[in-house]
Amino acid sequence: MLEFFLNDRRIQVSNVSSNTTLLQFLRSDLRQTGTKEGCAEGDCGACTVAMQFRNYKGENSYRSINSCIVPLASIHRRRLYTVEGLGRKEHHPVQEAMVDSLGSQCGYCTPGFVMSLFTACYRKDLTEDWQKEDQICGNLCRCTGYRPIRDALEKTAGLCPLDHFQKSLEHKIEARKLEYHARGESFYIPTSFGELWSVLEDHPDGCFVSGGTDLGLEITKKKIQFPVLISLESIPELTKIEDHGTSWYVGASVPLSDLELFSVKEIPSLARMLRYFGGRQIKNRATLGGNICTASPIGDTPPALLALDAQFELRSAQGVRMIPAAEFFLDYRQTALQPKEILSGVHIPKPPAEARTASFKVSKRRELDISAVALSVYLVADTKIQTIRLAYGGMAAIPKRAQHTEAALLGKPWTENSILEALDELDTDFTPLTDHRASSWYRRELARNLLLGFFYETQENPELSLSPRHSATLILEQPS
Repeated sequence: MLEFFLNDRRIQVSNVSSNTTLLQFLRSDLRQTGTKEGCAEGDCGACTVAMQFRNYKGENSYRSINSCIVPLASIHRRRLYTVEGLGRKEHHPVQEAMVDSLGSQCGYCTPGFVMSLFTACYRKDLTEDWQKEDQICGNLCRCTGYRPIRDALEKTAGLCPLDHFQKSLEHKIEARKLEYHARGESFYIPTSFGELWSVLEDHPDGCFVSGGTDLGLEITKKKIQFPVLISLESIPELTKIEDHGTSWYVGASVPLSDLELFSVKEIPSLARMLRYFGGRQIKNRATLGGNICTASPIGDTPPALLALDAQFELRSAQGVRMIPAAEFFLDYRQTALQPKEILSGVHIPKPPAEARTASFKVSKRRELDISAVALSVYLVADTKIQTIRLAYGGMAAIPKRAQHTEAALLGKPWTENSILEALDELDTDFTPLTDHRASSWYRRELARNLLLGFFYETQENPELSLSPRHSATLILEQPS
């Protein structure tokens, strides 16, 4: 039977479709209507709830998640809180702060904001201003009441009161193995590779799900009913981050919020890309493997992994094989994965001290948007360029390296003239499409300007360096 804890009450579920979202169940079956539906795609935050989670370090914390795109069965044996669970005998500090700061406008978005503030209240890592901004960037206030909401966040972020909710974090997260059947549909949560191979033997066409931030849209927007869903988020090997000496191993089911926190120090170019990946609620559920295996030409992590020369670990009942990131993406939405095979992890080589790495993402808005063009760069150069990898997203049917441009630069001095002479090779490497995000011309100009921007960044020229917010790029004319 499917079960979970909601506001400290055990909820048992049977005869409910495994394609039901957590939000649908909360509102329709449990009548917990404080949690709202706005966009049904994880963009507005009105549906935000808090979930107890154990990170890759083994530490328990609360995570804000979008209940509108989370399949109900995937929260089996999780401990959740909604806005109804906060104000018991008295208001929670974040509720008091919202009242005192006049943070509630029309009120529709307020419960979602309260839950994002609730999770911030118990975070011990909010040391930078951008982290507080990031904490609520996945919530929309339709009345433009952000300043008082931000004031409430400032009052309560990192407060960590020694209350019932803090003590609740001491609860051990139970083993999550699940085999759930209802209305002709099935949902499996294996907790080992052996269990996974067994499920795949019986259901070779089962659909994998981990965070569900992409699959959830298939359910809410396209109304697809998946007959068999197989969760990959409870296999221990898939949730680890390990130091392998010359490389880092990142399990495919590591949430992007964990990977971002880890990467800030250890893999800065990846952290720069993840900063603007999506709202906090999305990054708390989305996984590295999911972002890779959707094989989107505008996925955010693949360019960074291509530039870092990552190796992908593919696993099946027959064993393990390694494949370079550059060989994984075959065509639009097509990968090198074989039937009954999964991406189990990514091995990321540690760059030498002399290497320069960076990532840039350009989109129409800064938060919660998809790339028009993205670039990740890996450079080793002294008097001449010894190694250079330029990986672009949004320029082709797959994330792809600019190999002709790389060849034109290799062995040349790392100078502005060398870059300008090589820029035309980008037209050999890519013939980008025009779509609703950007025209072909605009993408070509961005591709050029981002490479120039990286050069100026290596010169540490503040007037010409790209903004760390990545929402605009340099517009530079080539000399005639």
